[in-house]
Amino acid sequence: MLDVVKRDGREVSFNAVKISMAIKGAAEEIGKSLKESQVIDTMQKVINYIEMSGKDKVTVEEIQNLVEKALNDNGFKDIASAYSHYRHERTRVREIKSDLMKAIGKIGIETDRDNANVGNNFSSKLLRIASESNKWHNLASMPKHLAKAHENGDVYYHDLDSYNLTTNCLHIPTKEILENGFNTGYGTINNPKRIETAAELSCILLQSTQNDMFGGQSHPDFDNDMSIFVDPTREEIRKELVEYGIDGEKLNQLVEKKLKERVHQAMQGVVYNLNTMHSRAGSQVPFSSVNLGIPYSKDAALVCEVFLLEYERGLGKGEQPIFPNIIFRVKQGVNREPGDPYFYLFELACRVAAKRMNPTFMNIDADFNKEYYDMGYMPATMGCRTYLMNNINGDHGCKGRGNIAPTTINLPRIGILAKGNVDKFFDILQNRLELAKQSLMHRYSVLKNLRVKDLPFVAGQGLMKGSEGLRPDDSIEPILIQGTWVVGFIGLAETLLALTGKHHGEDEASRELGIRIVSYIRDYTDRLKEETHLNWSCYATPAEGLSGKFIKQDKKIFGIIKGVTDKEYYTNSYHVPVGYHISIKDKIDIEAPYHKLCNGGHISYLEVDGTPDTEAVMNILNYAYKNTNISYLGINFHIRYCKNCGTYLNNGESKCTSCGSHDIQGVSRVTGYLSLDERFGPGKYQERKDRTTHTEEHKHSYYVEK
Repeated sequence: MLDVVKRDGREVSFNAVKISMAIKGAAEEIGKSLKESQVIDTMQKVINYIEMSGKDKVTVEEIQNLVEKALNDNGFKDIASAYSHYRHERTRVREIKSDLMKAIGKIGIETDRDNANVGNNFSSKLLRIASESNKWHNLASMPKHLAKAHENGDVYYHDLDSYNLTTNCLHIPTKEILENGFNTGYGTINNPKRIETAAELSCILLQSTQNDMFGGQSHPDFDNDMSIFVDPTREEIRKELVEYGIDGEKLNQLVEKKLKERVHQAMQGVVYNLNTMHSRAGSQVPFSSVNLGIPYSKDAALVCEVFLLEYERGLGKGEQPIFPNIIFRVKQGVNREPGDPYFYLFELACRVAAKRMNPTFMNIDADFNKEYYDMGYMPATMGCRTYLMNNINGDHGCKGRGNIAPTTINLPRIGILAKGNVDKFFDILQNRLELAKQSLMHRYSVLKNLRVKDLPFVAGQGLMKGSEGLRPDDSIEPILIQGTWVVGFIGLAETLLALTGKHHGEDEASRELGIRIVSYIRDYTDRLKEETHLNWSCYATPAEGLSGKFIKQDKKIFGIIKGVTDKEYYTNSYHVPVGYHISIKDKIDIEAPYHKLCNGGHISYLEVDGTPDTEAVMNILNYAYKNTNISYLGINFHIRYCKNCGTYLNNGESKCTSCGSHDIQGVSRVTGYLSLDERFGPGKYQERKDRTTHTEEHKHSYYVEK
């Protein structure tokens, strides 16, 4: 008779079956299949070791040491390594489960009132909860098999520090909130009467929303929403000029001139504020996106035009604005063709993008966008690529809705484990999809315990769909069913290389397999929608830090595999590898089908050399939007300017050509948003270095046919 001493001091009877299960689990972790006789032999070795010790009691830790020894002694060193790695990760979790964890659990429910200036929202709680501590608290609180899947790198639960505190992102119903007024906690902000006030308050909406959430925020129809404040400003100007005795045609001309000046002042304020106005306890400016380009009126067109011009001007010395990310919507009959009423806005947007990398562009004629546009819902997206329009629990559209939480699957690992067997790949993928579902349903069960007062602005002020009529102590569950739950993926290119030896940019068969893989994920999320009556979607994950995390874990387990783990990052979502030489036309053609499949978010980037001109940007977009079903596109290049005087420099110039300063700032795009070069993480830093321009190849030109 042998007793096992558990870590909490309890004693239980020895159970050899648990040893065999641990051995099998470690083997499966690296894609190995042991024969039953091999498992039994290894298990017997462990029992023999225990018997040789002469003990009648052993600790769990001692048994695990002996399991590792038996695996090594039997020649299963790779399985022993996987077993050791998991033991190490679980030990870290256990060590953190202490009195601190209990305190964090209490703070997660409600912040104490030691300081009257500390509220009960997301940011206030994070002031008390160190981000890393809360990550491990959440891992320790979830079912062990879900924690193991995240720790081992099979799947990834995004923003784990916020798992029990808040939701991801939001398309703000800007016009509706401004018309009704709102309260940020210290008093009511009334309905603005002037465009300048409305513009300033639109920034406050972004800032206050970010304090309640862990992701980004968007004005989904900025030009149209702001336009309602233009005419009251016009009438105020008219009234003032009439009092000075001005009338007739001169009055009309002066009114429009002064109105345009005030709109310029208002839009300049937006650009300045969104690059200086910090949120989340001062840790960052809002991750803001602004959708525009399809005006319903001349006043909306004025807002759109002036906003683009102010972004083009840049900051004080002409420096590159990092925020907001601008999404310019393109539509035939509205702005895409020379005869369209707002074609001049499309031309301007292309000119600004050729200088600033913003705007990015959204094709409203893509069939999945046109469907909602024709129903009266204006499609919008976010700079990070989050997209949502369908709603199984209410009105379609994006206003007042956002992504609740994402889980991302490590696709390259599945490709490695499958060892070229496509059927085995899909078997493992099905298992990972089930894990992703379980993780998000668990997150749902945690988040529904939050109350409206835990998200005091976005829920308490009615910004989120589903919050209507809720009281401060009510659960936010009605909000959770309005947002989206997304299953993302990373590294399709490396997955295909692991399975076939070629990625989808190199080979037609791999291209077809890539579509098949992502279609499988999309079909699964579509079935979940019907099964759970929640809004599930397939997500082309914008992996910033994750691109480096997954591959680092896989290198430890599988070593260096050519084309798969032989660099510092996995390729983002379905993208063709950044270092692969391919024409703009071919890249568009290959990536276009994924935009429809990834109904939770998608984007494609075209990397160009130097600074393109307006015509080049327009030609690229015209090819994409007239010949494919692609939707969201960004034109990338490297921006460099002098921090001393603001002069823009060519690549390779190490000092300013105007003032001679060596203080040069670089700006690149990362996962949708622009970023200063020095703020890139290790994986993305290496990825940026590897980027090659998509220019002329074979008969396809940088200046693709109009």
